[in-house]
Amino acid sequence: MSGDGEGVVALTHGSALIAHSARTDVGRVRSVNEDSFLAEAPVYLVADGMGGHARGDAASQAVIETFSRHLQLGVPSSPEQVLDAIHTSNEAVRALSEEGEEGTAVAGTTLSGIALVDAGDGAGFHWMIFNIGDSRVYSWDGRTLEQLSIDHSAVQELVDAGLIKPEDAERHPDRNVITRALGADEFVDPDVWLIPVSGRQVFLVCSDGLSKEVDDRSIAHILAGDTGHAAGLAGELVDAALAHGGRDNVTAIVVESVLGSETTTRRPDRSS
Repeated sequence: MSGDGEGVVALTHGSALIAHSARTDVGRVRSVNEDSFLAEAPVYLVADGMGGHARGDAASQAVIETFSRHLQLGVPSSPEQVLDAIHTSNEAVRALSEEGEEGTAVAGTTLSGIALVDAGDGAGFHWMIFNIGDSRVYSWDGRTLEQLSIDHSAVQELVDAGLIKPEDAERHPDRNVITRALGADEFVDPDVWLIPVSGRQVFLVCSDGLSKEVDDRSIAHILAGDTGHAAGLAGELVDAALAHGGRDNVTAIVVESVLGSETTTRRPDRSS
């Protein structure tokens, strides 16, 4: 499934033209796609149903439905509204599990995304980055790919503790163990960052089906390229993951925001 488009979001002074490309694929090994995404200005998110868990596809879809109900698409939200959508999503996912179920019987999902928000009190408009689990949010400035989110995973904790090297994380036996997820606990603790809206900004939101198959250098090479792929840059990223094995469901959203009268030199939605 893919989706490409653009929208204009009115700000207090001026507006932001936001274009995107998005694609999800079941991959070459799994029989069910437990990834879901929302890509409609100015909210972009990926939810990855926990592999091997019951109702992972229903869990990720519950997040999309909750965000669609809680946020008014087409206009900036407030940080409080986004946080409310996250906490309500956790309740919706927990409702999918039966009382007394434990471990892999519990429905769960990751959540990573960005939303344009009005920070209030004169702080102005910001991109709010939020994350729970090991799906990711990156920024791309035309030269450098930077991971903005921090993985909530067992191997990331080992890396942070200096017990293993980052290059060894993908081969570690606990590489698929995540330490936070929607649906796992009564209360959820998301990581949140605020980045001021400015000029031209490009973000990538993806499930680990991309980041575990395609390294950051290859992702940056694709984002720096210039092709007319029908599904846009997101389609190229997903194709790269499939070419590297596609061992998991894979989802990618590429978002480009241009503020005011800035001229877009290249949009991520390259529909033919």
